[in-house]
Amino acid sequence: MSSQAPSIDQAESLDETQRVAVLVERARAAMEGFKNVDQARADEAVTALAWSLYKPEHARELAQMAVEDTGLGNVADKITKNQRKTFGTLRDLMRAKTVGVIEEDAALGLVKYAKPVGVVAAVTPSTNPAATPVNKAMMALKGRNAVIIAPSPAGLSTTTRTVDLMRAELAKIGLAEDLVQVLPAPVNKALTNALMQACDLVVVTGSQNNVRSAYSSGKPALGVGAGNVPVIIDASADLDDAAVKICASKIFDNATSCSSENSVVILDAVYDDALAALQRAGGYLADDSEKQAIADTLWVNGHLNRKVIAKDADVFAREAELGEAAQKAKFFMVQESAIGPEHPFCDEKLALVLSVYRAADLDDAMDKVRAILAVKGHGHSCGIHTKEPSNARRIAEEMDVVRVLVNQAHTFGNGGGFDSGLNFTLSMGCGTWGGNSISENLNYRHFINITHLSTIIPEDKPSEEALFGGHWKRYGR
Repeated sequence: MSSQAPSIDQAESLDETQRVAVLVERARAAMEGFKNVDQARADEAVTALAWSLYKPEHARELAQMAVEDTGLGNVADKITKNQRKTFGTLRDLMRAKTVGVIEEDAALGLVKYAKPVGVVAAVTPSTNPAATPVNKAMMALKGRNAVIIAPSPAGLSTTTRTVDLMRAELAKIGLAEDLVQVLPAPVNKALTNALMQACDLVVVTGSQNNVRSAYSSGKPALGVGAGNVPVIIDASADLDDAAVKICASKIFDNATSCSSENSVVILDAVYDDALAALQRAGGYLADDSEKQAIADTLWVNGHLNRKVIAKDADVFAREAELGEAAQKAKFFMVQESAIGPEHPFCDEKLALVLSVYRAADLDDAMDKVRAILAVKGHGHSCGIHTKEPSNARRIAEEMDVVRVLVNQAHTFGNGGGFDSGLNFTLSMGCGTWGGNSISENLNYRHFINITHLSTIIPEDKPSEEALFGGHWKRYGR
């Protein structure tokens, strides 16, 4: 069932503000019949959206479209991502309450009621033109909101098809299709900015330029920071387990994920053995001349080369004129010692290239991780492969990142896993360290407003002595 609102068939005759106004009016009309539904009905909507992408033929179709449209990643892994992220997010959302009373605390005399936030503008990246729109739409509708997707221009065709499939599933269960919409072609910065200014909440995954635009839109905005994950392999680690996980994470969807490992810092005591384990897992260790060839291929005039980023290893190897052995590898390793803005191997690479650093001890390794994150990825994530829990806890205590993963493949753990406690998402906040307002994975709680009902409780007012006594004894009155 479609909500009744103005047509946008004559979009070419409208300016950006007018085009967006039509979409927002449709969204608000759709919300009128949805904002007061019960939890079961909201959950039906979320499940319908999940099925629109999880359905095997849809997951495959959209994975193929994404690779064809953007040239990024590979079909098999995008199918996995489309289904795994959607399934995990559905699991999380079905366990959450977002309608009516969501919490009661008799001791404090508080009752909390969930309410919609309104029309959500969801800006999505070219790296995930299907999975991210569905992920955000599920969270938005869980809170009984409407959502308008602003896709990357490169992913517009895929995202438009994704939205069409979501709308069809909503219609099938008798809900307004306009609860989920997408910006019409041609999508550009002006149209996306107009949407940000017209909606009630902006949620951005993608370029930092878009994040900054969201923060300056004048509307509440949630953005994410840049990724550039470094991981430590300490002397106690299971080296083969670490290597297999690093490889699986690094090569997934050809390193398009912001959680893909970009650097590994190995303690000197196990450096050679860890390198050997990484080679057994499928890594190719470049010599000095090959390292230069990789650098010359990966960066052209200081910018990442679209001919090789997010491409298969054999494509990269041939473009870099590496040998036959390299062309058979799963990923490439370059040994590096320098860290700083002028040394690009410590930056995010979006390619099947892993920078390898040697560290004298854990202190040195942590210093190197900090330096790497200072170049790119501050606040996002880091990890450690270890059998010493105290080492992991120390990193968590001392490192300014939102996520520290222990003995995990980052691509499969940062954004939620079935064997870890982080919630499933495709948008990861990086705290103030990364210029973000959230220091957790984006989740349904960011898509609801909460009304607090406060009633009188027995007075809870301590004495002056209880609060100031220690200070008076130490410093006087």
